[in-house]
Amino acid sequence: MAHLLGGENLTVSYATRTVLDGITVGLEEGDRIGMVGRNGDGKSTLMRLLAMRSTPDSGRVTKRSEVNIGYLDQSDVLDGDLTVGAAIVGDQADYEWARNPQIREVMGGLVSDVDWHANVHALSGGQKRRVALAKLLIEDHDVIMLDEPTNHLDVEGVAWLSRHLKTRWRPNQGAFLVVTHDRWFLDEVCNKTWEIHDGIMDPFDGGYAAYVLARAERDRSASVVESKRQQLVKKELAWLRRGAPARTAKPKFRIEAANALIADVPEPRDSTALSKMATARLGKDVLDLEHVSLDFLGGEPGQKLFDNITLRLAPGERLGLVGVNGAGKTTLLKLLNGEIQPTSGKVKRGKTVVTAVLTQEVKELDDVADLRVIEVIEREKRSFNVGGKEFTAGQLVEQLGFTNEKQWTPVKDLSGGERRRLQLLRLLVGEPNVLMLDEPTNDLDTDTLAAVEDVLDGWPGTLVVVSHDRYLLERVTDHQMALLGDGKIRALPRGVDQYLELREGALAGSTITGGGNPVTASAGSSAPAASGPSEAEKRDARKAKNRIDRQLGKLKQQEDKIHAQMTAGAGDASKFDQLGELNRKLQELAGEREALELEWLAALEVLGE
Repeated sequence: MAHLLGGENLTVSYATRTVLDGITVGLEEGDRIGMVGRNGDGKSTLMRLLAMRSTPDSGRVTKRSEVNIGYLDQSDVLDGDLTVGAAIVGDQADYEWARNPQIREVMGGLVSDVDWHANVHALSGGQKRRVALAKLLIEDHDVIMLDEPTNHLDVEGVAWLSRHLKTRWRPNQGAFLVVTHDRWFLDEVCNKTWEIHDGIMDPFDGGYAAYVLARAERDRSASVVESKRQQLVKKELAWLRRGAPARTAKPKFRIEAANALIADVPEPRDSTALSKMATARLGKDVLDLEHVSLDFLGGEPGQKLFDNITLRLAPGERLGLVGVNGAGKTTLLKLLNGEIQPTSGKVKRGKTVVTAVLTQEVKELDDVADLRVIEVIEREKRSFNVGGKEFTAGQLVEQLGFTNEKQWTPVKDLSGGERRRLQLLRLLVGEPNVLMLDEPTNDLDTDTLAAVEDVLDGWPGTLVVVSHDRYLLERVTDHQMALLGDGKIRALPRGVDQYLELREGALAGSTITGGGNPVTASAGSSAPAASGPSEAEKRDARKAKNRIDRQLGKLKQQEDKIHAQMTAGAGDASKFDQLGELNRKLQELAGEREALELEWLAALEVLGE
């Protein structure tokens, strides 16, 4: 594989802290590299150096003369006065860019729903991000560097970007380097992983899963070495204790030898350990939305954001919500939390329910911006029950990764990831029994995400998670539901894959709106127009319809049986757990029925009925 670019002995320091310490790296053709590490450890710094957007304190970056580098910064770099069309394609006419299939594919994947004539400064943060990404991807680059490209992208957008990067070049051509906390994305597109920590870079083969396994093996080997080192130290200290006080020269020599054994041991990294907090008892009634409708806030009367939806949360339920931007995911959490009231329908709340919501913003910390981390937690309580043990506020925040020094840092001086951690801890110390998380992965690095998932694994209450982070959803929730923008909520028995299939079906035949006439996503295709289903396809559809009819009949019988069992157990407190399990089974059956109904409708379409 041909060498494309590289950095030699790269060093960068800020004040008294060395971020990168003599790092040497290189990119070859065919490299698909993901960079991971804690926030502030230098991932973006290294990427800017390799993209030649900044210079190191020492060392150098070199590249082949003909290599073209494309770079997506985290910050907003677009001219706000330009229209969307001008920002992406410049002064090209529609017919010029529309005849290029690669450009059409990028437009359809990223900006099909963005007003082509709107000024960039009028766009939302997510739309600006997608416009900047589209501008980069329509250009011809040998190396692409992406700094947090999945920020503001929904599940569908992340899936599209992964497909694009996997098919953009042949396997032995081109290269890209990406910094992201989206672990599903890293696993999907990367064949190498660079871990940046303590000023150095450790390379690993494979994506995120392979990196985690390799790092675990590396840490295991290091622990064996550390164990042997500690045994030597213990022997030295035991000898010193047995030694006579009069023997001064020899003990001094042995003390120096013992100190030498530990002299080259680096400071331990921050350990982020989140533990299960005590939780208020949760009764059999949690939160129910019954036939709820909600008009668009600020819209015309009758315009529905939700149209006659019913959602029941059982005790201990773990629900993940996905959906298109603007479909109402955050609004649904506000309904459940009682912050807004429906236009029609009922929101039922159990008597013992104590909710807590982690919002997308961290504005909840604005009122304590001048307080120190430890003071924020002490305002809630001075001692806490965690896993059956009593902890002081200082011990608790230390478990969350705030060192003694960090505990006395004012909130306003914390990084985005640290503020997010403090926000979550502040919620947990209130001991809620219903926890709702709105895009909880924002600003968190992969190590902190793993720690958050650890606490959510042991969360004893009801959990609702809204996220575009597919890895998180599949890791901490038992089932998922989708908001597709049509006012309804749908169960997803097959998870995020089913959601992507539904969205792909809904977008089939959609158009990309350019500066003039609409340009279809299939424009320029030479494929002949379909002449309708063949007889063989109709036979298969007829068989599928008959099969689905039988399956729907069986599902109806199972649902009737469960309803009868729930009716018989109603009002009996001893059967509370059994009722929760029956409710869960009923929801699973409802998801299966909805999936079968979609297949049934597809069969009818083939049959022309």
